[in-house]
Amino acid sequence: MLSLPYIRENKDLIIKGLAVRNFKNAEMMVDKVLETDAKRRSAQTELDNILSESNKISKEIGKLFKSGEVQKANIAKEKTVQLKEKSKVLSELLSEIESELNELLYQIPNIPNVLVSSGSSEEDNEVVYEKGKIPQLHDGAMPHWDLCKKYDIIDFELGNKITGAGFPVYKGKGAKLQRALIAYFLDKNSAAGYTEVQPPLLINEASGYGTGQLPDKEGQMYHVGVDNLYLIPTAEVPVTNFYRDVLLKESDFPICNTAYTPCFRREAGSYGAHVRGLNRLHQFDKVEIVRIEHPERSYEALNEMVEHVKGILQELKLPYRILRLCGGDLGFTSALTYDFEVFSTAQDRWLEISSVSNFETFQANRLKLRFKNKDGKSQLAHTLNGSSLALPRVLAGLLENCQTEKGIVIPEVLQAYTGFNMID
Repeated sequence: MLSLPYIRENKDLIIKGLAVRNFKNAEMMVDKVLETDAKRRSAQTELDNILSESNKISKEIGKLFKSGEVQKANIAKEKTVQLKEKSKVLSELLSEIESELNELLYQIPNIPNVLVSSGSSEEDNEVVYEKGKIPQLHDGAMPHWDLCKKYDIIDFELGNKITGAGFPVYKGKGAKLQRALIAYFLDKNSAAGYTEVQPPLLINEASGYGTGQLPDKEGQMYHVGVDNLYLIPTAEVPVTNFYRDVLLKESDFPICNTAYTPCFRREAGSYGAHVRGLNRLHQFDKVEIVRIEHPERSYEALNEMVEHVKGILQELKLPYRILRLCGGDLGFTSALTYDFEVFSTAQDRWLEISSVSNFETFQANRLKLRFKNKDGKSQLAHTLNGSSLALPRVLAGLLENCQTEKGIVIPEVLQAYTGFNMID
């Protein structure tokens, strides 16, 4: 959430940034926020004056009674009653204005970094890096959903029977390969300085609002209505919320966590060939990296995260590319996002397998995540997160790109985790 001081001081910059996102009625929305904020500040000033006057009169009442001026004391008491009633009305009005103001602020996305270009969709994203040779597959090579059936490693129909589409069952070497990838990703992250954590898989509303899933993405999350909890769409949400309402010291930076969790997304409206097999699931495994950083070095940290994910993909020897997302494809909370995509030779298409983002102060403002700077003043921290990595499409890419006429060759770096180097 953008802070009010920032909006007051940077109106033109914000409107320009929202235009990069193709955000409709940006100027009208910003003006409405500023108008409502002015009403709030006016009401707050009036309330503060009334409370100050009431406190002053209350002190005088005791003196008047002590000096025997009972009539004046009773008149003063009557005035405090009137002021109390007025302050009650003003407090209720102020609460309504603040609620209206928050609802407006929740509707405004983050302002893109200057590196973010204009664009309306994923077609306008900028490819900034590409690595790896696309393999030449043998005749009869298959997409991963056929390979899964051939080797009996993932059963989509069984998952559909138990739950529904998008909930596959991993079996035998498929389950072991899935577990191997999770362990490998966590070990790589731990070696890079990330502390491994295991967060809850359910969050409350405050956590959803803290990282920006609410009220923007409630339609994409599974809601446990009886308890008013949500299944997590990514480990980013609970892990970042570790630091909600926390005041850090500068010496605490950087804070680096990694977590493996199942993730749950409704993916409403998703259909067609591009969501077949592992391409898009309602439940999937992901290893996440989350960082809390000093604002002065958060973009250096973002680059470190990008390099870290690059290193993992190079060890897996998968052909991949990195895209810098345009304004029209940028997530609601992000200031700058890099997407990683693996090329699926059997499907002849790129598959997104990671997003690495800097949210700057957008989440921190919602979370009230601050630190004491060198001048002793409270300042908002920066939050970042990235997939390191999301498993389904990585697994799809491995199965498809590593298939041979004899079987599927497991990348050497994973063989210590799987105990086998080929699915025969």
